[in-house]
Amino acid sequence: MYDHVGLKVKDLDASVRFYEAALRPLGHVLGPRDAEGAGLGPKDAPGLWLGVTKGASGPGVHLAFTAADHAAVDRFHAAGLKAGGRDNGAPGPRPDYGPSYYAAFLFDPDGNNVEAVCMR
Repeated sequence: MYDHVGLKVKDLDASVRFYEAALRPLGHVLGPRDAEGAGLGPKDAPGLWLGVTKGASGPGVHLAFTAADHAAVDRFHAAGLKAGGRDNGAPGPRPDYGPSYYAAFLFDPDGNNVEAVCMR
């Protein structure tokens, strides 16, 4: 369980476009935003904070978001690709992770590995 996660991004507009589109199927929306950063998450409870970095970003991180069902995982993947993400694993079962693990993976504009997962 986490309270919030912060990611350093090089292009705030590209990152907001990607995360807003990819996370919409999971029920997340864009919250506070200014020239230096933006928050996304459930309405009135942003938990993902994007902050502009002027230096090189470090090695990518892995973020996994819970999806309500398989269709939401599918929509996450399609919307994220359309918004500039790169495929890192098409939607489908991942039996090596667990018997009911269904997920999709994308690289965001800064190379972070972003996952939507449903375990039903």
